[in-house]
Amino acid sequence: MELNTEGGEMNIFRTVIPTAALAVSLGAAPLATAHAWNGHHSHHGHRNHCSTTAKLLNNACAKDIKDDFWLTMANCSNIADRDERENCRSTADEERQEAKEECRDIYEARREACDLLGEERYNPVVNPAMFVDPTEIGKSIAPNPFFDLTTGYTRVYESGDETITVTVTGETIEIMGVTCIVVRDIVAEDGEVVEDTIDWHAQDIHGNVWYFGEIVENYQDGLLNNLDGSFKAGDNFALPGIIMYANPMEGDAYREEWALAEAEDIAEVVSATASESTSAVSCDGTCLQTKNYTPLEPGVVEYKFYAPGIGFIVEVKPGEDGEPDERVEIVDFYHAM
Repeated sequence: MELNTEGGEMNIFRTVIPTAALAVSLGAAPLATAHAWNGHHSHHGHRNHCSTTAKLLNNACAKDIKDDFWLTMANCSNIADRDERENCRSTADEERQEAKEECRDIYEARREACDLLGEERYNPVVNPAMFVDPTEIGKSIAPNPFFDLTTGYTRVYESGDETITVTVTGETIEIMGVTCIVVRDIVAEDGEVVEDTIDWHAQDIHGNVWYFGEIVENYQDGLLNNLDGSFKAGDNFALPGIIMYANPMEGDAYREEWALAEAEDIAEVVSATASESTSAVSCDGTCLQTKNYTPLEPGVVEYKFYAPGIGFIVEVKPGEDGEPDERVEIVDFYHAM
């Protein structure tokens, strides 16, 4: 284990023999063993940086609620009809109370993330020399077995009326000095595009796949509606995360992204011997299963399954009763020439 104290912050690298898989503890406290990646609290006198960040974000959330409430009240005051005006004020107050509850839930979810990942500042060290040329993945460089970034690799998924097409393009972009490959993710509902996303990924020399951001175009009635969820590492304090370790192990937990109040996804490895099947592929005891969630949506959890040599094959979102509420599954995959 190598302790990197660049910039005065402790960053821990987990090296797994013999595959030498680099696993960056993105915000985790010092570990007792090389394989324990639970994010225990530090016992070396460090402040609760993660919890402090959560508290400050909660303050910002409260201020946003206050601003929105008084703006709405100002608009209500301009309504001439008395009954409509009073109804507007009543609705504004109800929405304020609901927003306060949501802020509290998000704050608690962030605190739980701190308990899981540790109290150290989130400070991944990005060294461009430690990343491979993404256009060589699948040629001179072996792809990550669970997250293949080979140019031309395409996967098609279905979920209800939606069809999702994910393609590793041959395009690249430099972010924070790192050459990232561009992955395009198009979601169509009944043939009409509802989301068009550009993801930026990079693979390091140990085989870990990093996530450097995305541009999310959300459409409604054929028109661009918003860019919610978009972020780019290095801009506006955003930082990259790990999307897939080279050698993921049960108990691993990590941040996939870091753009406060915009992108805060977290993943936990639930099993390295899971089983799943679709019409296109199946894995019996060889699938990787992860639990994915974000503090921005408290209580919402997704379980993803990855087949070795193929990648992501199934996503299951449980409902309130614990039974599967939504399911996304792969129906086709191929490498374009």
